[in-house]
Amino acid sequence: MNAIVSPQRPPHAIRMHPDDNVAIVANDGGLDAGAVLPDGTVLRERVPQGHKVATADLPLGAEVRRYNVVIGRTTKDLPAGSWVHERVLDMPDARSLDGLPISTVRPAPQAPLEGYTFEGFRNPDGTVGTRNILAITQTVQCVAGVTDYAIDRIKKELLPRFSNVDDVVALEHGYGCGVAIDAPDAKIPIRTLRNISLNPNFGGEVMMVSLGCEKLQPERLMPPGSIPIVDERAVDVADVGANAEAPLDVVCLQDDEHVGFMSMVDHIMRQAEEHLERLNARQRETCPASELIVGVQCGGSDAFSGATANPAVGFCTDLLVRAGATVMFSEVTEVRDGIDQLTSRASSPEVAEAMIREMAWYDAYLQRGAADRSANTSPGNKKGGLSNIVEKAMGSIIKSGTSPISGVLSPGQRLRGEGIQRGLVYAATPASDFICGTLQLAAGMNLHVFTTGRGTPYGLAQVPVIKVATRTDLARRWHDLMDVNAGRIADGDASIEDVGWEMFKLMLDVASGRKKTWAEQWKLHNQLVLFNPAPVT
Repeated sequence: MNAIVSPQRPPHAIRMHPDDNVAIVANDGGLDAGAVLPDGTVLRERVPQGHKVATADLPLGAEVRRYNVVIGRTTKDLPAGSWVHERVLDMPDARSLDGLPISTVRPAPQAPLEGYTFEGFRNPDGTVGTRNILAITQTVQCVAGVTDYAIDRIKKELLPRFSNVDDVVALEHGYGCGVAIDAPDAKIPIRTLRNISLNPNFGGEVMMVSLGCEKLQPERLMPPGSIPIVDERAVDVADVGANAEAPLDVVCLQDDEHVGFMSMVDHIMRQAEEHLERLNARQRETCPASELIVGVQCGGSDAFSGATANPAVGFCTDLLVRAGATVMFSEVTEVRDGIDQLTSRASSPEVAEAMIREMAWYDAYLQRGAADRSANTSPGNKKGGLSNIVEKAMGSIIKSGTSPISGVLSPGQRLRGEGIQRGLVYAATPASDFICGTLQLAAGMNLHVFTTGRGTPYGLAQVPVIKVATRTDLARRWHDLMDVNAGRIADGDASIEDVGWEMFKLMLDVASGRKKTWAEQWKLHNQLVLFNPAPVT
């Protein structure tokens, strides 16, 4: 990346590649007509911050290149210095899924990054939690009100007695009944909720609240063998063997034993107390950085996302992979237009084919709904300078760094269940922030990194979320919501490598409980949303 920056903060812009014919305006508030960029380009009109300015004459039909990728063709003559935005560009067609480069990029192996550790909670199944949380699973939305009331009392009356337990959360969702529970794709929301219940931050303690009459019965949600044994409670391991399964702990609200609302609440509290006692006995211990499972995501993106925050996350991703950790990147809609970049980095043809399969599902979904992929770019994205999904995709993919892609997860799948243990993984999810976060939780992440340019108070109750601002102006205004200011890269005050290392070290502190993110401090969190796809025929 070549940044045109001056210490006096005169007009400055960012060009991502020497062959680009546009650059984005980096000055707060944008630049007025007549401003002269360091390369000599004179602005012919006012250009907002983050928006593109032509650095060469672009005649009608000319290719517009950013990241050295064609992001569109001009719909009229645009002399050098013109504002280049979505209304003067025709978006190129999506890259065909045929004839893609398969495992053609073989980066030289990087030296292992050794000696980095964090203090985590080891689980019976071999995973490591960064938090020690009691999660109460719900089979159906109908029980949400009762569970919320009970959790409020648990936090006030029980939690203060268990100092090693970080929180109590409800795994609330809108699924469970009034749905085609036997439809082929019903397996996706069901396995998603099951695998969220087994997230490393919950310590193997599975507690469930059921209504009783719902379609998603407890035994279907958590079938025999799905819950790892935690200790000898209710099971004599010596008698039944090492593969003993933990019993399913369910509070059913329609059971005859419940007389009145408070009877239900008291039952939930009694069961929760047993789980809290076991969780409270756990202690943090030193674990290698290789036990981190990090989900990376972006939301409220702008043109700076692909120039500051996401490249820094990509550098950090490479550090994590060198340390033996697992990193998941996602968002089918936001990588589809760069699929050739991903298949070329696949560690094997099988991994490449799995990515192609996920993209083909999305293409068929759009075709079935008569929808256009251009709808992905939101009004906020465009206000922040992103002209279309092609430009947005290039900035999104950078989060994945440069490492080979070692595996692919379909929605709702869990890393351990699919045999993927380490490295860079593509977890296929929609781009929607809270659905992506939900599916990454199901995959087993124990730490989340979220970049934003326009700003969003996004958070998850189940896992720490490190928020990264793409612009200094956002970091300054939202000083108590953003954990890292990657805008310093555009300001010329830090390098991509500087911010990447800062994030890596912050992750170890947050994972160890030494630091809390702003989202944790304010207890900001989004609702879990299960991905329930319509069948594609």
